[in-house]
Amino acid sequence: MGTSVPRPDPSIGPLREGAGRLAVWSWLFFDWAAQPFFTLVTTFVFAPYFASALAATPAQGQALWGYASAAAGLAIAVLAPVLGAIADATGRRKPWILAFSVPFVLACAALWFAAPGSDGAIVLALAAFAVATLSVEFATVFTNAMMPDLVPRNRLGRLSGSGWALGYLGGLVSLVAVLGFLAANPATGRTLIGLAPAFGLDAALREGDRASGPLSAVWYVVFVLPLFLFVPDVPRRSALLPAVRAGLTRLARTAAEARRHRPVLLFLLANMIYKDGLVALFAFGGIYAAGQLGWGTIEIGSFGVLLTITGTAGAFLGGRLDDALGPRPVVIGALALLILCGLGLVSIDRDTVLFVVDVAPSAAPGLTGSTAEILFLLLGGLIGAVAGPLQSASRTLLIHLAPEGQTTQFFGLFALSGKLTSFLAPLTVGLVTAATASQAAGMSVILAFFLAGGALLLRVPRQA
Repeated sequence: MGTSVPRPDPSIGPLREGAGRLAVWSWLFFDWAAQPFFTLVTTFVFAPYFASALAATPAQGQALWGYASAAAGLAIAVLAPVLGAIADATGRRKPWILAFSVPFVLACAALWFAAPGSDGAIVLALAAFAVATLSVEFATVFTNAMMPDLVPRNRLGRLSGSGWALGYLGGLVSLVAVLGFLAANPATGRTLIGLAPAFGLDAALREGDRASGPLSAVWYVVFVLPLFLFVPDVPRRSALLPAVRAGLTRLARTAAEARRHRPVLLFLLANMIYKDGLVALFAFGGIYAAGQLGWGTIEIGSFGVLLTITGTAGAFLGGRLDDALGPRPVVIGALALLILCGLGLVSIDRDTVLFVVDVAPSAAPGLTGSTAEILFLLLGGLIGAVAGPLQSASRTLLIHLAPEGQTTQFFGLFALSGKLTSFLAPLTVGLVTAATASQAAGMSVILAFFLAGGALLLRVPRQA
């Protein structure tokens, strides 16, 4: 199955002078640059490696990963709206993106040193993961805020969907590269396509898995450059110190007047809840498959390839649906499918599906050796297909709702709403997993976040 690079719709045109097609493409490549971190480190390669090779048990690894995700989420929740308000006052966004790109790159590179059996490997891995997550999320706040300066409002859905699709495609390419040439099965010493790991990487020391961190760093540095070179920035409005005072004052006023923007408030509350569930789902997806189905890096990575293919197609189609139907119906439909698929996933282990139906365990290595694995693949593919439209349509819905002139500040609140309880979702997963010693029980709490978020979103006016 081939995948082609999604092209921005030819009708996407500049909203302001200087924001031409090159600027649009350069902005899109931020998603391509950042996505390998989420694909390789957060979900499909490094996180399962952490749970299977560094932590004492997969359940302990899931719990510890949850605590690190919670710490990063709490920091983002506190700081993102403040930084957004300051950036709205100063006007410029690129300096903020650069400031958070540097620690992101350094933290990703540091993951290489979290080797099995080395002193402090667990602490290093968790700290580097938390710093990288914090940094890339902050950079994304300011990148998202550039969207209204690139295209007219009636093309925001296509811009956002194309960005998510290109990001998924970047994750796919990086994942195929890692599975095909770097990460090897420790038992056989061979990669997914039967080769010895490139650069002499040692499979026994899991160097291919650890290389996902430095690869994410290098990938980001190379592909984020067009954004700095070709995307026009907002003119500087104020010096930093006066902007800090003005931004904080404006943020306080916005919070005090939040009741006057009821649709925005309802949406941010809904996003706060369902986005946290989605973040937790992807943070623990690979770890869950490793523990419940016994999958290793090759199997989990191949599963990731499937998800990124369906995610690319879903995000690209979701952008079109966003413009045709509006972002609200797209988000509601995506949440309904996530709830159904998530319920199906937690019902699966090596010899059971739908909680009570016994099936034969895997008869052969690979992804399709049992009924449970086949069902897991199908449900995971659907999750990949709807996750992109959910996130893409959410950010365009915010642009439609946010007061004019306060875009970056509200994207800070958007990041807040996406992270305020994101420390709670991973923390809850970690605590329930630790208390029950059951990965399925821990993962099941994510469904409550989807349900609650969807219920609140239904109260956002249809015309929004």
